[in-house]
Amino acid sequence: MHALLIGNYGVGNLGDEALRRFFLDNFPGVEWTVLSADPKGENEVCRLPAGIRSFFKPWWRTISAFRHADAVVFGGGTLFTDIESVFACFLWWWHAAVAGFLSKPVYLAFQGIGPFRTSWGLRLAKRVVDKSAFISVRDKASFERVQSWNMNKKIVQTFDPVYVVFSGIKVNLTESNTIVLIPRKNSGENFLIEASKIIQEHQGDPVRIIIMQRDHEHFVVDRIRSMVHGHFEVVEAVTEEDLVQAIEDALLVVAERYHGALAALALGVPLVVCPQDIGDKLDVLQELAEKDGKKDREEFIRLIGEGYLALKAALESIKN
Repeated sequence: MHALLIGNYGVGNLGDEALRRFFLDNFPGVEWTVLSADPKGENEVCRLPAGIRSFFKPWWRTISAFRHADAVVFGGGTLFTDIESVFACFLWWWHAAVAGFLSKPVYLAFQGIGPFRTSWGLRLAKRVVDKSAFISVRDKASFERVQSWNMNKKIVQTFDPVYVVFSGIKVNLTESNTIVLIPRKNSGENFLIEASKIIQEHQGDPVRIIIMQRDHEHFVVDRIRSMVHGHFEVVEAVTEEDLVQAIEDALLVVAERYHGALAALALGVPLVVCPQDIGDKLDVLQELAEKDGKKDREEFIRLIGEGYLALKAALESIKN
């Protein structure tokens, strides 16, 4: 069968690219075409136009990919939230709407949904959920949020599948006194205040900053550099292995990136998470970090397995 895989791919973000690889590697019976902000090769297409510049990209290939697909899968991430911008909700709703217009079933897989600041963002997300043939969410907050909408939909609660990838990477957990900071390109005062406080508490300890989205976080790096008086290094993590190796010897990880925090959680490294808003994806991880243990890790892996099998069965039912 053919499926169109939609996500925040092609923007140079390690976490999103890890999600893309998860789908491509673990569903061998599916021939995927990937929607990407920076398409490369015959099996990737650009996003549908949602602005003037995007009309000059070959979006007609994307329409063709929709037409030839048996299913449209929104694969991982927190696509439907307006914490940073309501445009994100519009962008992904627009792709789901085209799928619906062409009578293609929509599958929301391993999604984070919400929170929402605007009525428009909430309406667009509800519209997509209501029209979806399959829904699995990666955290309890998303599960409860969607359940509260009373849409009479079966919701599968799972966990982010990249957790399994991080857990399976061979590590050398030699403890050091290194403080690891994982910022975003738009890290605000909350993250910088937390980073400054921890650097002061560990005065003289080495500080390592991990860049997970190349060419985007150097402004934040420069601000943090001015706080550090001891050893300071910047590591660019391009692959999951890069990220794990940069975290494995940390005394403490301070993260404002979801998959950076998830890697620390998988490794059992002490973690401080800096959410952008109450109830967002990072806020959920902070709760998990405070109670994480062997039992929790087993539960995460079980939930991921259930989510995988549920999606696999749903996709296979199309072929039948």
